[in-house]
Amino acid sequence: MTKRIYLSPPHMSGKELNYVQAAFEANWIAPVGPDITAFEKELSDYTGIQYGVALSSGTAGIHLGLQILGVQAGDEVVVSDLTFIGSVNPVKHLGATPIFIDSESDSWNMSPQLLEDFLKQRARLNRLPKAVILVHLYGQSADADAISAICNYYGIPLLEDTAEALGTLYKDKHVGSHGKISVFSFNGNKIITTSGGGMLMSNDAAIAERTRYLATQAREPAAHYEHTEIGYNYRLSNILAGIGRGQLQILPERIKRKREIFQYYHEHLAEFHGIEFMPEASWGKHTRWLTVMMIDSKISGASREEIRLALESENIESRPVWKPMHMQPVFEGCEFIGSGLSERFFQDGLCLPSGTAMTERDLKNVVSIISKQAYKA
Repeated sequence: MTKRIYLSPPHMSGKELNYVQAAFEANWIAPVGPDITAFEKELSDYTGIQYGVALSSGTAGIHLGLQILGVQAGDEVVVSDLTFIGSVNPVKHLGATPIFIDSESDSWNMSPQLLEDFLKQRARLNRLPKAVILVHLYGQSADADAISAICNYYGIPLLEDTAEALGTLYKDKHVGSHGKISVFSFNGNKIITTSGGGMLMSNDAAIAERTRYLATQAREPAAHYEHTEIGYNYRLSNILAGIGRGQLQILPERIKRKREIFQYYHEHLAEFHGIEFMPEASWGKHTRWLTVMMIDSKISGASREEIRLALESENIESRPVWKPMHMQPVFEGCEFIGSGLSERFFQDGLCLPSGTAMTERDLKNVVSIISKQAYKA
């Protein structure tokens, strides 16, 4: 069997090993260490967001972020419908209830109009939600100005889930600057990785300090271990932070390569009947963390699933677009606002292999298999 082509595998540059080796030589193998502080500052410098706290995962960041924003059992939290479940699980961890808002077609992200209509209705009932979680999907920014303006009007804090969007620009600014809190992920499939990890970022120093406190078991500043609150073991390790520092240095190269991969697919597949690609919204720069295409089976000659299986038969990983949260059995009965555009994206959308180490031969192979399934225009 030929070597497997994965959807978005880690891609090390070699720079990461320098930081890991230095940590070994200095014996900074303990969970804390200088690389954590340096990684936080370097990501802050890169994004323009003032404060960062490195954590064990993006999901941990969302959990802490919601808690800091005051979400409690019985509250309601608005969340983008088209997303990974990690965006929503922390809502349930806190005993709150998610409400899902459908996508809009320009970016596939949360619809500002649907959000505004919903909040307007809830304001009349005096039942506004406690927070809004806005997801920036597949490396594309949502319309952050519009959504943050709506949240500010109703006095609802905004948390930006930027797990898939490190390096993404919105009107020449990095995503994550609009909400009170933003959360990044460095999972193994992300545009840069620390193996596993994430970071909560904010322009509010008090939020960053509170995050750091809760993420280190809520330990009070005493010589002994003193605790007045329940905390979590959510900090990133020094070794993994060193990997992140090396990865961050080559992030611009990774973004450039992701966009080149998208361009290759677009140039070779856009001429086929029924195939279109996730657009780049006018307000930002899409990193193309994953290249995503839509297949209209009525005119393409093949369905999304037939193309996925054809790729899988050649040991090539592709994946359907996220199944909308309102369709997930675990969230049955949760309120959904929209017409079901996210369902169409799931039904017809396919994420193509987008690893930055892919060769031209790999790309040709993927295109060749898809070409055999679809009808040319």
